[in-house]
Amino acid sequence: MLDLHTVSKTASAPPEQIMVSLEQVHKVYANGAIALQGINLSIPKGAFLLITGRSGSGKSTLLKLLYGAEQPTTGRVFVAGTSLQNLQGTALALLRRKIGVIFQDYKLIPNRTVKENVAMLLMAQGLAPAEIDKRVVPALKMVHLANKQDCFPDQLSGGEQQRTAIARAIVNRPPLLLADEPTGNLDSENSLQILRILEKLHGLGVTVIMTSHDSLVIDNFAHTRVHLNNGCLVSPP
Repeated sequence: MLDLHTVSKTASAPPEQIMVSLEQVHKVYANGAIALQGINLSIPKGAFLLITGRSGSGKSTLLKLLYGAEQPTTGRVFVAGTSLQNLQGTALALLRRKIGVIFQDYKLIPNRTVKENVAMLLMAQGLAPAEIDKRVVPALKMVHLANKQDCFPDQLSGGEQQRTAIARAIVNRPPLLLADEPTGNLDSENSLQILRILEKLHGLGVTVIMTSHDSLVIDNFAHTRVHLNNGCLVSPP
């Protein structure tokens, strides 16, 4: 097992510059399945990290730990200096405002337009309509969907649905973006377009953590990679 510490071009980073930290994290499900084993990983603010590994290697579980959808069996998880141990309710909701999440299966609401899907989180926070528009319009422009804002999900291609999901994830201007196999259901052209959008967000200062086993994405990725194999971090192949 490789004990990967700070993922950075430099050997280390001070604590205030760390966006994500996992310390001796193990995750074992109730049925005995081992998802993660002894994960030590620190990711600096502003990094773009790709986590590779075949299906079932623990990639999605690791991301779920970072937005509080799962709790580690043992070990500690920190995001933006906050421990996620037993974090719930309002405290967890406030932390999640700092995290954008992109899912492989989009998770769009079918009877809502593109604009409404992107605005849902802001509406739930009680923002005024003018403030919502102020945030939604730039998010849609970022993903090249300003002309599709009144369309419903079933009127969009797979690539357009995923770009809608990206707009929804970034509309709250989170400093951390988690992308779980964002190109898994897309063809090569759309996969590369999604990667370019994530690169652009990274260039704006967003910390991006992406999982993928898509060889096209991996071959065109220019940043740091780590690899999961049977729940352990190992050297990238």
